[in-house]
Amino acid sequence: MVMVRDEIEAGARAILSALDGVHQIPRFSTREPAPDLDEAYAIAAAVVAQRVARGERPVGWKVGFTNRTIWDEYDVHAPIWGPIYDSGIAPAEDGVAQCSAALFCEPRIEPEIALRLAHVPDPQMDDRALLACVDGIAHGFEVVQSLFADWRFAASDTVAGCALHGCYRHGPFTPVDDADADAWCEKLSRFRIALGCDGVAIDEGGAENILGGPLQVLRHLVQGLADNPHGWELRPGDIISTGTVTRAFPVKAGQRWESTITGLPLSGLILDIR
Repeated sequence: MVMVRDEIEAGARAILSALDGVHQIPRFSTREPAPDLDEAYAIAAAVVAQRVARGERPVGWKVGFTNRTIWDEYDVHAPIWGPIYDSGIAPAEDGVAQCSAALFCEPRIEPEIALRLAHVPDPQMDDRALLACVDGIAHGFEVVQSLFADWRFAASDTVAGCALHGCYRHGPFTPVDDADADAWCEKLSRFRIALGCDGVAIDEGGAENILGGPLQVLRHLVQGLADNPHGWELRPGDIISTGTVTRAFPVKAGQRWESTITGLPLSGLILDIR
């Protein structure tokens, strides 16, 4: 790698300062030489280490840019990933969750499906075997943010910038019964989610948008972490956010976002933006 350790640590401190101060920073990709993806993941790993050192605990992973229909919009053409922390994830209560837009830079909302791991998968597993590693499936909203102005960035910026993760709100995890595994595999490849705001329909998307479904996203993440040199690994109990099935939309205080799911035994959610 071209970047030395001091540069990596300085990049991580800049990311943390931006997160804490809710302010944006210049894109790493405008530097000469610009960091490559390996160097961006090194910065991301340093951010993880610094967040853990101050008491935050990773509880899972978000996989971003799994939705191939938005690749051209953001000029990022492959999935990325980064940790979800205990400080930013919370369950909905009676189908309603809240988050504050003021905590994030240019926040946007993404409706997603989350998987909870019982066992650590192998990337060579077929869908049925991957599903056997999952003990619960939930619907959630991820609020994403851009530490780079106007949502303009290169892939390396998104990786260094915490994979654009802001916070995650989710409904209850529905258990996966082995007797229903074949039905689950079928449904996970065909479901759809409709997204609305304040009673107005906004967008709709389905499993085909996110690499063909959540199990394909899980396989991609497993392979990606296996190839990652920073010691990142999946653990039983991890929650995997598998990416937005619709486009991502800006949010602001006072809005109420709603989702409706068809094809999965999961309830929609309401997210109130404070």
